[in-house]
Amino acid sequence: MNTFSLARHRLGLTGALLGAALIGLSFWACAPRAQASAADPAAVSAAITAPAAAFEIIDLEWQDASRQRAVPARLYWPAQAQAASVPLVVFSHGLGGSRMGYRHLGQYWAQQGYASLHLQHAGSDREVWRGNVFSLVSNLQAAASDLNAANRALDVRFAISQMLAEPRFAPHIRSDAIAVAGHSYGANTALLVSGARVLREGLPNDLRDPRVKAAVLLSAPPFYGEADMRPILGGIEVPTLHVTGTEDVIRIPGYRSEPTDRVAVFEATGSPRKLLAVFRGGTHNIFTDRTDQAGAELNRVVKRATREVSTLFLDATLRAGDPQALDRWLVENRGLFARVSGSLGPATILHASPGPLVAGAGVAPLGSAAAR
Repeated sequence: MNTFSLARHRLGLTGALLGAALIGLSFWACAPRAQASAADPAAVSAAITAPAAAFEIIDLEWQDASRQRAVPARLYWPAQAQAASVPLVVFSHGLGGSRMGYRHLGQYWAQQGYASLHLQHAGSDREVWRGNVFSLVSNLQAAASDLNAANRALDVRFAISQMLAEPRFAPHIRSDAIAVAGHSYGANTALLVSGARVLREGLPNDLRDPRVKAAVLLSAPPFYGEADMRPILGGIEVPTLHVTGTEDVIRIPGYRSEPTDRVAVFEATGSPRKLLAVFRGGTHNIFTDRTDQAGAELNRVVKRATREVSTLFLDATLRAGDPQALDRWLVENRGLFARVSGSLGPATILHASPGPLVAGAGVAPLGSAAAR
């Protein structure tokens, strides 16, 4: 969930956060560290089958001395790094998450030759669930504070610096090929590091890291309390991939955030190189490791497709890959999407689907009847 909120919206934000907790926005974070059995209905549905040598999992216990703040991280370190430098993706979890989450993405990206670094943000991590129900609301309020929002972005900047300074990793990281990624609250963090600017008294108004060259944004909420997001997001210049679903809704009595809010974030983002992919039936939690209410089959399909489309986007933006590979994939998988909009540049064949999030909107070659 989002963090920056004007004082007059505090009640609405608290309600939204509590609602997110009740609908299980990040309850995957409370799961045991051991792999759940196949018979467990809460079992991770997106486990990756890969040779053990494809990547290494390394837990890092960093301390940012300048802020006196712990920044734990889990690194999925690809085997390809032994032979050549690799791009780096820094992932930010949602509210109540941890470095243990979104492993289906970390493992897959590592298999494809990306170092995938998953951070844990103190103050908005799984510790918010500790205590009793009476302390939950205050925990969530604190997690959603302006200070925590800024600290999350500073965590990402610190982690990039650490990776480029660690003797074991630095020689194998391409410093010119770094991306940020995140889900929900983590997508907001990724936006801040990519150049989003929210003016708040006493807080940094520019948390951008110029080393970041691309951003993957899963279910990015709007910056609540801001009537117009264009001044906030218009300064983002790096390529962005926005992924959501037609059922990506947050709802409680008195508060509702529609999938169109995620689309509004895409539309307000300033970069001319941006893509929006809206999965048919995709929910807010479907991008996590766990199987949510959308059902096992749709969870499996959307998770797989998210891994693949994000990797093709990263290939095109960090590796100077063929952007038409992404276009071809989108056309081949067009049945999964209610809407695909945007472009990575003149070589792409995507078109903008300006209509509502309804069945039938999809992708088409530029110049075709469907694109006119």
